[in-house]
Amino acid sequence: MTRMPMEPVRERRVSSQVRRAVVQLILERGLRPGSPLPTETELMEALGVSRNSVREALKALQALDIVEIRHGYGTYVGQASLTPLADGLTFRALVGVRDDDHALAEILEVREVLEEGLMRRVAGSLTDAELCALEELVGRMERAAGTGTAFPELDREFHETLYRSLGNELVPQLLGAFWHVFHRVAGARGWSNDPAPDVTVRRHRDIVTALRARDVVRAQRAMADHFRGIGERAGQGMRGVG
Repeated sequence: MTRMPMEPVRERRVSSQVRRAVVQLILERGLRPGSPLPTETELMEALGVSRNSVREALKALQALDIVEIRHGYGTYVGQASLTPLADGLTFRALVGVRDDDHALAEILEVREVLEEGLMRRVAGSLTDAELCALEELVGRMERAAGTGTAFPELDREFHETLYRSLGNELVPQLLGAFWHVFHRVAGARGWSNDPAPDVTVRRHRDIVTALRARDVVRAQRAMADHFRGIGERAGQGMRGVG
């Protein structure tokens, strides 16, 4: 096996210090996503480090979406999205499911706990217009199922719409990350489409019916049944990303 060159300990330590310094600069100046950062030269002079240390630090921060490097234009504050989280979870799941489905089951469990826990708040915040939007999405699922068409995007839109009334921007980002991971893992494993789309439609309709009645316990139970179905399909090597 070819030995990979190891970065000297001191350089790794300096790069880590530069990363912390750049993050601190962003926070202290109150910079927002898209705001320009000092140039490499300015950072070198301000921190007393080499250009290589600055570049390595910025590359590491770019991987975390904390900064965005636009070649030929400069470096800017990134969006701080959850893409790095999704990438890490995908890798973890793909490595884990080579032997069993435990890693994927863990992701589903976390998402289930999150969604079931939010149902109580959602039940009290959904407006009639939002409930109608959810019912319309279920109707579109039903029509797709009737023609034998898969509807993963409608499924995703349903869950995003469900929690939009909370006004918490982190919730749809987290749910989107979990959905993305499951979808990528399913694709990597070559799982088939949901073998029972009518069941998926019914479980979503049960959620809306319970919410329409403002029945929190029933809504939580319907969501649990929905996730139980996803888990069963995953365990059978099927693709059910809802």
